Amino acid sequence: MTGLRVIVDQLLSPIPGGIGRYATELTNALVGTAPAGRGVVGVVSRTDAAGVARVRAAVPGLADVDVLPHSRRALTLAWQFGSVSLAALPRGAATHGTSQFTPLTRRRGGTTVVTIHDAVPWTHPETLTRFGAQWHRAMGERAERWADAVVVPTQAVADELGRFLRLGERVRVIGGAPSSALALGGPADAEERAARLGLPPAYVLAVGTLEPRKGLDALIAAMAHPAAPPLPLVVAGPPGWGDVDLAAFAAEAGLPAERLRILGRIDDADLAVAYARASAFCMPSRAEGFGLPVIEAMRLGTPVVHSDVPALVEVAGGAGIAVPLAPTEAYPARLAFALAEAVEPDRGTGLRAAGAARAGAFSWTASAEAVWALHASLG
Repeated sequence: MTGLRVIVDQLLSPIPGGIGRYATELTNALVGTAPAGRGVVGVVSRTDAAGVARVRAAVPGLADVDVLPHSRRALTLAWQFGSVSLAALPRGAATHGTSQFTPLTRRRGGTTVVTIHDAVPWTHPETLTRFGAQWHRAMGERAERWADAVVVPTQAVADELGRFLRLGERVRVIGGAPSSALALGGPADAEERAARLGLPPAYVLAVGTLEPRKGLDALIAAMAHPAAPPLPLVVAGPPGWGDVDLAAFAAEAGLPAERLRILGRIDDADLAVAYARASAFCMPSRAEGFGLPVIEAMRLGTPVVHSDVPALVEVAGGAGIAVPLAPTEAYPARLAFALAEAVEPDRGTGLRAAGAARAGAFSWTASAEAVWALHASLG
């Protein structure tokens, strides 16, 4: 059986984040749509039996899990500088990277596809760690030289990367979709989850890893603005880098502590309830490559407000309220007015209907079929 080797190392991360969700959903869909005679092999850095079990639990249909002999840290540096273990690149294999953590060098047969999720390391390097920005740019240069194809989630990312990398016709736009696990149980289950999470009767929701580019400082300032709806702000997502202190943002903006509820990282069933019960969802990011939470909120019937970064505008497709980032000093005020609009009954009803229709355009099955077609075109 000819296998497609998929790099799923992000599944082993303590905080898998958006890329971990992407890798899980896409790989499961690749398994489910595999052509006859094709299997999917997961590839991870050095790990133990428990790590392999985690990968198999996340993607139960894998034909095999290939554990490389080196740690993620070692591979991060080795792949950046082109020292690629032959164990990662068997002769004639087709390799699909679900991120830039992908071995890119001259091949002796076989093909390599890499995924670049956003252009942030080039357009907003100040929102990343110095090492992170440098590493992603270096891997972008390796993709420019050695990748057989580059997958990006939106045309916006393709256009932005075109300013920095010469990728030509190798770029393919293949987006993501909401997880099938992001679903509501029965009313009693939803009530129990809402009570356990301490969800208020009405609130504005934000979802994502806590890091500087997510714009949560602006959203908190918006919620403290007189024009904002007098609702609590609920934030769901794991801590990231940059020491983002939401309580400090609230104190600085004058948002009372009782109007800020920080959930941290929660599971999909809890997240579905948080989305469905929110009066509005806001994604105030200063830079994004796709913005999956926008589609997740729309699918679960929540009015959406988002910044006007190109990827979010593209993904939302006019089904949300887009708020201009510039001029930056008045951005929180504009968010406040947009949120007040979104929670108005008539406007909210229209946004829910438009969002549900828009969310229906995204499917992991379609994404996986596009990936299989891409690899077939590479031979």
